[in-house]
Amino acid sequence: MTPRIVVGPEDFDLGAEAARLETGAETGAVVTFTGRVRDSADGLRHMEIEHYPGMTERALTDVAEQAAARWTLAGVTIIHRHGRLQPGARIMMVATAARHRAAAFEAATFLMDYLKSRAPFWKKEVTAEGEAWVAAVAADETALDRWS
Repeated sequence: MTPRIVVGPEDFDLGAEAARLETGAETGAVVTFTGRVRDSADGLRHMEIEHYPGMTERALTDVAEQAAARWTLAGVTIIHRHGRLQPGARIMMVATAARHRAAAFEAATFLMDYLKSRAPFWKKEVTAEGEAWVAAVAADETALDRWS
């Protein structure tokens, strides 16, 4: 299994990405999660997401391979956008395919926990009040700890 890792500014097609994983008679479950830019109480104008090309793709490939080693997966897709994104825009997608739903759900949750706390992306929110980098959240770290 070679994970599909896409990091770029372009939007993506949820249905087409899920369909890529619906191959083979052994795949009994495909789980997808899509993250979107949500508005804030401050009136979010947009979010700016930055990353280090090359380093980011390697880190995402590594965590996808960890998931495949931990659960028996038929496929993994991680898509993450960067650049300027408006409220309502899709930011990212995680999709996992497995023979059984438990493995697909657990692997997807593991990948999401990693992306929320360790993936090399930096997010800045721009509102009418100004700009602020999004800080780490303790609950995200706690969620990742359960996989240790």
